[in-house]
Amino acid sequence: MRATIGADIALLLFAVFGVLGFGWRSWLQYRRTGSTGFHGTSGRIGSTEWTAGVGFVVALTVAVSAAILQRANVIQPIRILTTVWVQVAGIVVAMIGIAATVYAQLEMGDSWRIGVDERETTMLVRTGVFGRVRNPIYTAMFTFGLGIALVTPNLVACVGFVLLVSTIELQVRRVEEPHLLRTHGAAYRAYTASVGRFIPGIGLIR
Repeated sequence: MRATIGADIALLLFAVFGVLGFGWRSWLQYRRTGSTGFHGTSGRIGSTEWTAGVGFVVALTVAVSAAILQRANVIQPIRILTTVWVQVAGIVVAMIGIAATVYAQLEMGDSWRIGVDERETTMLVRTGVFGRVRNPIYTAMFTFGLGIALVTPNLVACVGFVLLVSTIELQVRRVEEPHLLRTHGAAYRAYTASVGRFIPGIGLIR
């Protein structure tokens, strides 16, 4: 598969991910609740909340830039990863990531949010896929990010994926988990002791 074709496919996948995972889901949330559920970057500049939020945007920007730069032949894929089966596998993984993101968002119902608002209390969702993994939306995003890195396997895409994983880890461990513990107390503590963070059985807090 030519590098430019892989880049075109990656950009198309990004567009689908953006429309379904952010645009359509925010519209559905607004229709249901009167709020888009989008809180954006929170916290003062330089705080953990702000760093995680900005880092997430930077990670996505870097990943998209990787596809654009590869499309323009400014950068080239890592030679050992340019086999067709690697890129086809990346397309499949990215599509699974998109589908899993939308599914997990729908499972979250009206409690779905992007970002944290300390003034707002939502229900702690522990059913469905959330009964197996505490953060299935982020797990799905990891899956999508890995798929994209395989479709456009260049150094910039690899950096984007590392940034994505790092900022989501920061957001979950330092922002969302403390917030949920403050909000839900013993119920959340019991939840974290029995359900894994991103993978079933892994990341338990006891």
